[in-house]
Amino acid sequence: MPVLNRIASYAEDMKGWRRHLHMHPELAFDCRETAAFIVERLREIGVDEIHEGIAKTGIVALIRGRAEGPVIGLRADMDALPIEELTGAPHASTVKGRMHACGHDGHVTMLLGAAKYLAETRNFAGTVALLFQPAEEDGGGGQVMVQEGVMDRFGIGQVYGIHNAPNVPFGHFTTTPGPLMASVDTAFVYITGRGGHGATPHETVDPVVAVVGMVQAIQTIIPRNVYALDEAVISVTQIHTGTASNIIPEEAMFCATIRCFKPDVRALLKKRFHEIVEGHAAAYGVSARIDYDWGYPATINHEDETDFAAGVAREVVGPEAVDARANREMGSEDFSYMLEARPGAYLFLGTGPGAGLHHAAYDFNDEVSPVGASFFARLVEKAQPLG
Repeated sequence: MPVLNRIASYAEDMKGWRRHLHMHPELAFDCRETAAFIVERLREIGVDEIHEGIAKTGIVALIRGRAEGPVIGLRADMDALPIEELTGAPHASTVKGRMHACGHDGHVTMLLGAAKYLAETRNFAGTVALLFQPAEEDGGGGQVMVQEGVMDRFGIGQVYGIHNAPNVPFGHFTTTPGPLMASVDTAFVYITGRGGHGATPHETVDPVVAVVGMVQAIQTIIPRNVYALDEAVISVTQIHTGTASNIIPEEAMFCATIRCFKPDVRALLKKRFHEIVEGHAAAYGVSARIDYDWGYPATINHEDETDFAAGVAREVVGPEAVDARANREMGSEDFSYMLEARPGAYLFLGTGPGAGLHHAAYDFNDEVSPVGASFFARLVEKAQPLG
């Protein structure tokens, strides 16, 4: 793989950093040990400024080039997931019920590798802002960092990020201009009827039947209300009710994840979801309460910045290993908030065969760290060249 030779020489250091992070996962905004480890590495690297406590445990570090110029932002998320690890690796999580099952330990490592190179060489104009973000998985740390003013405070003009992609060929980049990842909303529906004996259903108001009707009807929203070329997903992922075979329960609940790319489709999905639940509640004689969590917006790449980033990726891994018009993803990302605030692009980096993201057997492929770090470094040098 034609990575930068200097970064290739960091490979063992990067592996050590990543595996330390993997062994000590932290959740959401509570990334204190992770942040402390990152700050220690940044001080060793010799960055110019370190700003801590952003979005509780987030970090912004600055590296200045050899001439005046703009500021480019590079982002890595750093939180883990509440999953019991099953890799059996020597560097497996030491914290019960938590693991880096999405590769954020690798994202941090790639950005640290790029920082080490950029701080040594400084072969660029302007400034690099390294954004280490908590709470991508839960809490929207990207939104909080934007709300706390990191873009204006540090004068960031454009921003980029990458995410590892298991089972995409090793070292291959994929992205696309425009919508890349979906928005995500979550609906929790709580239904109340009147419980009683299973032998006398006529004396009850059965919430189980109501739930079944609602869930079936919700599955008609996309094929009958959404234009066929406007991708969308509604998946009912939980149904909870009942305690025994001969009891009709008093209450039931279900929840769904709701995803799409366009704001008007997003509004339509919410409207139809409410109409169906409320209509069926009336039809079945139950009451229904809906908690509709308006979540991350769609991750929308800016066209010029995406084309530029894809060109940099081609320099690093070769033209045949870059797909700059790839299919978009129904997963979601709070990097979307940063792309709403500034132009930029998000790319996926293939890590080869292995367990998928959010799986208990997942482990980041350390061999890809120099590739991602080289991409970040060349991105800066090409975006803000000297002379």
